Amino acid sequence: MAVAGRARACASAALRALAAPRPRPPARAIHEGPDTIEELLDRHLVKKPAAVLDDDAAEAEARRRLTSSRREALGLYGDILRATRLFAWPDDRGVPWREVLRANARREFEEARGERDPEVVARLLIGGRDAVQQALDRLAEASRRAIEAEEAKRRGGA
Repeated sequence: MAVAGRARACASAALRALAAPRPRPPARAIHEGPDTIEELLDRHLVKKPAAVLDDDAAEAEARRRLTSSRREALGLYGDILRATRLFAWPDDRGVPWREVLRANARREFEEARGERDPEVVARLLIGGRDAVQQALDRLAEASRRAIEAEEAKRRGGA
Protein backbone atom coordinates (compact mmCIF):
# COMPACT_ATOMS: atom_id res chain seq x y z
CA MET A 1 0.00 0.00 0.00
CA ALA A 2 2.81 2.35 0.90
CA VAL A 3 4.59 1.51 -2.34
CA ALA A 4 1.51 2.39 -4.41
CA GLY A 5 1.15 5.71 -2.55
CA ARG A 6 4.78 6.62 -3.22
CA ALA A 7 4.39 5.67 -6.92
CA ARG A 8 1.34 7.94 -7.22
CA ALA A 9 3.17 10.75 -5.48
CA CYS A 10 6.15 10.40 -7.85
CA ALA A 11 3.86 10.28 -10.87
CA SER A 12 1.94 13.38 -9.79
CA ALA A 13 5.20 15.23 -9.09
CA ALA A 14 6.45 14.33 -12.56
CA LEU A 15 3.19 15.53 -14.13
CA ARG A 16 3.39 18.83 -12.21
CA ALA A 17 6.96 19.33 -13.37
CA LEU A 18 5.94 18.74 -16.98
CA ALA A 19 2.93 21.04 -16.73
CA ALA A 20 4.84 23.89 -15.09
CA PRO A 21 5.36 26.91 -17.34
CA ARG A 22 8.83 27.07 -18.80
CA PRO A 23 10.78 30.27 -19.13
CA ARG A 24 10.75 31.60 -22.68
CA PRO A 25 13.85 32.84 -24.43
CA PRO A 26 13.96 36.62 -24.71
CA ALA A 27 11.93 37.88 -27.66
CA ARG A 28 13.88 39.37 -30.53
CA ALA A 29 12.57 42.22 -32.56
CA ILE A 30 12.40 41.48 -36.23
CA HIS A 31 14.47 44.55 -37.12
CA GLU A 32 17.50 43.21 -35.25
CA GLY A 33 18.10 40.45 -37.78
CA PRO A 34 19.17 40.56 -41.40
CA ASP A 35 16.66 41.88 -43.91
CA THR A 36 17.42 39.39 -46.68
CA ILE A 37 18.89 35.95 -47.15
CA GLU A 38 21.88 37.53 -48.89
CA GLU A 39 22.61 39.63 -45.80
CA LEU A 40 22.34 36.55 -43.60
CA LEU A 41 24.75 34.63 -45.80
CA ASP A 42 27.16 37.56 -46.10
CA ARG A 43 27.21 37.95 -42.34
CA HIS A 44 27.78 34.30 -41.44
CA LEU A 45 29.71 32.67 -44.28
CA VAL A 46 33.44 32.98 -44.70
CA LYS A 47 34.26 34.40 -48.08
CA LYS A 48 37.03 32.87 -50.12
CA PRO A 49 39.30 35.32 -51.83
CA ALA A 50 38.92 35.24 -55.59
CA ALA A 51 42.04 33.36 -56.55
CA VAL A 52 43.43 33.58 -60.02
CA LEU A 53 44.45 30.12 -61.16
CA ASP A 54 47.70 29.70 -63.02
CA ASP A 55 47.90 27.24 -65.92
CA ASP A 56 48.90 24.29 -63.74
CA ALA A 57 46.11 24.89 -61.24
CA ALA A 58 43.54 25.36 -64.01
CA GLU A 59 44.68 22.12 -65.64
CA ALA A 60 44.46 20.28 -62.31
CA GLU A 61 40.94 21.63 -61.76
CA ALA A 62 39.88 20.53 -65.25
CA ARG A 63 41.39 17.07 -64.62
CA ARG A 64 39.52 16.81 -61.32
CA ARG A 65 36.24 17.72 -63.00
CA LEU A 66 36.92 15.27 -65.82
CA THR A 67 37.72 12.51 -63.34
CA SER A 68 34.43 13.16 -61.56
CA SER A 69 32.52 13.02 -64.86
CA ARG A 70 34.38 9.87 -65.82
CA ARG A 71 33.39 8.24 -62.53
CA GLU A 72 29.77 9.25 -63.08
CA ALA A 73 29.82 7.92 -66.65
CA LEU A 74 31.24 4.58 -65.52
CA GLY A 75 28.60 4.40 -62.80
CA LEU A 76 25.86 5.09 -65.34
CA TYR A 77 27.26 2.42 -67.66
CA GLY A 78 27.25 -0.09 -64.81
CA ASP A 79 23.65 0.85 -63.96
CA ILE A 80 22.68 0.29 -67.58
CA LEU A 81 24.32 -3.14 -67.65
CA ARG A 82 22.55 -4.11 -64.41
CA ALA A 83 19.20 -2.85 -65.70
CA THR A 84 19.52 -4.78 -68.97
CA ARG A 85 19.57 -8.06 -67.04
CA LEU A 86 15.82 -7.64 -66.63
CA PHE A 87 15.18 -7.61 -70.41
CA ALA A 88 15.50 -11.32 -71.21
CA TRP A 89 12.89 -11.85 -73.94
CA PRO A 90 13.90 -11.85 -77.65
CA ASP A 91 13.06 -9.19 -80.22
CA ASP A 92 11.58 -9.89 -83.70
CA ARG A 93 14.91 -11.24 -84.98
CA GLY A 94 15.30 -13.60 -82.02
CA VAL A 95 18.09 -11.57 -80.36
CA PRO A 96 17.55 -11.00 -76.61
CA TRP A 97 16.66 -7.40 -75.80
CA ARG A 98 19.41 -7.48 -73.18
CA GLU A 99 22.03 -7.77 -75.95
CA VAL A 100 20.38 -5.11 -78.13
CA LEU A 101 20.24 -2.62 -75.25
CA ARG A 102 23.83 -3.30 -74.21
CA ALA A 103 25.07 -2.82 -77.79
CA ASN A 104 23.17 0.47 -78.10
CA ALA A 105 24.55 1.72 -74.76
CA ARG A 106 28.09 0.79 -75.79
CA ARG A 107 27.70 2.57 -79.12
CA GLU A 108 26.37 5.75 -77.47
CA PHE A 109 29.14 5.78 -74.87
CA GLU A 110 31.77 5.29 -77.59
CA GLU A 111 30.31 8.18 -79.61
CA ALA A 112 30.46 10.48 -76.57
CA ARG A 113 33.91 9.34 -75.45
CA GLY A 114 35.76 12.36 -76.89
CA GLU A 115 33.39 14.96 -75.46
CA ARG A 116 35.25 17.45 -73.25
CA ASP A 117 32.66 20.19 -72.71
CA PRO A 118 31.46 19.81 -69.08
CA GLU A 119 27.96 21.09 -69.89
CA VAL A 120 27.50 18.59 -72.72
CA VAL A 121 28.86 15.76 -70.57
CA ALA A 122 26.50 16.70 -67.73
CA ARG A 123 23.56 16.83 -70.15
CA LEU A 124 24.47 13.40 -71.54
CA LEU A 125 24.76 11.91 -68.05
CA ILE A 126 21.43 13.38 -66.95
CA GLY A 127 19.76 12.17 -70.15
CA GLY A 128 21.22 8.71 -69.68
CA ARG A 129 20.05 8.45 -66.08
CA ASP A 130 16.61 9.64 -67.09
CA ALA A 131 16.41 7.09 -69.93
CA VAL A 132 17.39 4.21 -67.63
CA GLN A 133 14.81 5.29 -65.04
CA GLN A 134 12.06 5.60 -67.68
CA ALA A 135 12.86 2.16 -69.10
CA LEU A 136 12.75 0.60 -65.63
CA ASP A 137 9.49 2.39 -64.82
CA ARG A 138 7.90 1.14 -68.05
CA LEU A 139 9.13 -2.39 -67.34
CA ALA A 140 7.69 -2.28 -63.82
CA GLU A 141 4.36 -0.99 -65.14
CA ALA A 142 4.19 -3.71 -67.81
CA SER A 143 5.04 -6.36 -65.21
CA ARG A 144 2.35 -5.03 -62.90
CA ARG A 145 -0.24 -5.13 -65.70
CA ALA A 146 0.78 -8.70 -66.63
CA ILE A 147 0.43 -9.83 -63.01
CA GLU A 148 -2.98 -8.17 -62.70
CA ALA A 149 -4.14 -9.80 -65.96
CA GLU A 150 -2.93 -13.21 -64.74
CA GLU A 151 -4.77 -12.76 -61.44
CA ALA A 152 -7.93 -11.66 -63.23
CA LYS A 153 -7.70 -14.69 -65.50
CA ARG A 154 -7.34 -17.01 -62.48
CA ARG A 155 -10.30 -15.41 -60.72
CA GLY A 156 -12.43 -15.57 -63.87
CA GLY A 157 -11.46 -19.18 -64.69
CA ALA A 158 -11.82 -20.49 -61.15
